[in-house]
Amino acid sequence: MPNFRRRLPHQYPEGKWIFATWHLHGSLPQGRFSPPGKLSAGEAFVWLDRYLDTTQKGPLYLKLEPIAKVVVASLLRGIELAHYELGPWVLMANHVHVLLLPKIAPALLFRGLKGVTAREANKILGLTGNPFWQGESYDHWVRDDVEMDRIGKYIENNPVKAGLVERAEDYPWSSASADTSVGAAGTSARATWLGRRRLGWQWHQSTKSFTTSPEGLLPSANLADGPPMPLHGRTTNKPPES
Repeated sequence: MPNFRRRLPHQYPEGKWIFATWHLHGSLPQGRFSPPGKLSAGEAFVWLDRYLDTTQKGPLYLKLEPIAKVVVASLLRGIELAHYELGPWVLMANHVHVLLLPKIAPALLFRGLKGVTAREANKILGLTGNPFWQGESYDHWVRDDVEMDRIGKYIENNPVKAGLVERAEDYPWSSASADTSVGAAGTSARATWLGRRRLGWQWHQSTKSFTTSPEGLLPSANLADGPPMPLHGRTTNKPPES
């Protein structure tokens, strides 16, 4: 079984997009990470994500509009501060998925994101001084443009797969949302991401830049596969279909 203890080495190659997930403190029962049996890191991640999507146990603070607004505002503020380029993102009731390209040290930006949102959320909840996020985050650096497209779809369709909405754009706390209340930064980030996908933009790791593909749109991927999820830089197979 993959080891999810804290202080595992996180690998962040320079110039690569990162798919990151973090969840609320106490949202997983202590000691419960995956069912019995030998699982790859990718399979364990899919089990974890599905558990978080469906459980009604533990804190569900991100369902509260004031808390969700704090987290969204912090995500968008990072664009304005030039800490990262922001791709697809989604807030679920107890966890966050985000795809971003760091412009500063990834460990620093994640610490800042989680620290600021934890302080502000705890003020609203009257829980100042208590843990808000689980200390450990789950991350994967994106290998190529096809994988990035697949992960982006996985993120924005998470509320649909969880049965919360019929269409991704109907979910309010997501980069796919049709709700303009996310503000100019969110609208700009979304437009940039959609433009790259529609025009067949490809991220080239060697030059750290996007170019257009003569084939047009990036190859479509089976969303049921989910994103390949080697945690902390370990390579694994893609998760099985649901």
